[in-house]
Amino acid sequence: MSNTISRRRFLSGAAATVAAPMIVHASVLGRGGATAPSERITAAGIGIHGRGFDDLRSLIRHDDVQVLAICDIWKQQRHAVKDFVDDHYGNKDCAMYRDIREFLAERTDIDAVLIATGDHWHAQASVRAMQAGKDVFTEKPSSMTIAEGQAVVNAAKRYGRVYQTGTQRLSEANHVFAIEMARTGRLGQVHTAYAHIAPWDAAKMPNDWKPTEEQPPTDEVDWDIWLGPCPWRPFNMSYVRGGWRGCYDFHTSCIGEWGAHTFAQAQAGLNAGDTSPVKYQYVENDSGDGMVCTFANGQKMVLSRGDKYWHGSCGERFDGDLGWAAAADGYSAPDVSSPKLLAEYKKVVGEYVARTGRSLDHMRNFLDCVKSREQTVANPSVMHRSMSTVHAANICMWLGRDLRYDPVAEAFINDDEANRLRSRAQREPWVI
Repeated sequence: MSNTISRRRFLSGAAATVAAPMIVHASVLGRGGATAPSERITAAGIGIHGRGFDDLRSLIRHDDVQVLAICDIWKQQRHAVKDFVDDHYGNKDCAMYRDIREFLAERTDIDAVLIATGDHWHAQASVRAMQAGKDVFTEKPSSMTIAEGQAVVNAAKRYGRVYQTGTQRLSEANHVFAIEMARTGRLGQVHTAYAHIAPWDAAKMPNDWKPTEEQPPTDEVDWDIWLGPCPWRPFNMSYVRGGWRGCYDFHTSCIGEWGAHTFAQAQAGLNAGDTSPVKYQYVENDSGDGMVCTFANGQKMVLSRGDKYWHGSCGERFDGDLGWAAAADGYSAPDVSSPKLLAEYKKVVGEYVARTGRSLDHMRNFLDCVKSREQTVANPSVMHRSMSTVHAANICMWLGRDLRYDPVAEAFINDDEANRLRSRAQREPWVI
């Protein structure tokens, strides 16, 4: 049989092909309310455990997102996330990676990443992802040191990336109301904010090691990558399972555990999202409870453990000369000094949405900004300034003395010992 085809036969075949109807699913074209593939945000997860699954559920439920891959050092978790994603989409397409370097180098098709690793990897993974051209949603706390926060801010700016940290209460109506009541002057002159710190662990954290266990094969658990920038220590599986909390190398103490949320909330209400306090008053306890942090304009933020100013967790409160307002988890409505302050609840929240154009859905705000390239509510600057407050408060407790801080120079004043604690040595090759 001849391998050639006549011009007449080619044209007649082509005409038949053009005439034949093409059956294309409506979702491909974006019909029926579906989002066309060209309009979808391609996403992946890095280190999805525990709380990270809540974030993943929040991400994957949006029709304009397609989750394509998971990167995790723990084989068990890679498969757990893949099964979850594949079950959601009804396919077997979610790819798995163990090494973040391989993942970022290979997956140039990924627009955005969700980072929910252990705390010591949040800034490391964020900077590497932004260098690779990815937008970033990362769990809190978003930095382990002031220097790491600076690295995140610089990477977002240099590479033009959208970044959101998981301080989701900045996008919840009750917290927005309390913040806006303070910010807009409805409480009068606000002189004091209170920020909740976690009721477990201490500010001073031990740096001892857990007992050595037999290290599994790298494909099962990549211990070297799990440690990342932290000093080498013997393998113990409880670290991988979440037992790193309360350890100096891996955690930001009871102050950072909730302060990563509540300091951003308090500073937003004080219109101090672009700065940090200049004075930190040492307190004689193991947690920082009662520490007074004073801003350059004289406003104070008080660290508080327990339920003195709210019921529930991760609360903030603002005291002004015309009243006070507070919010925390589990509230049906904010707490206020007078019921009449709640009369404008819908108006206050509505005005915030109208002014900012932001969704009261933290993940949706991130996705909207991925498309618009606008700043998120918990953008790099908001993250870094509130986390600088966390780190400065920790350093105050570690050194056991009052500190003065220059938020412009981002340095402690006349205190070389405190300034050395603004950063930590990073283990090669995990240097950002």
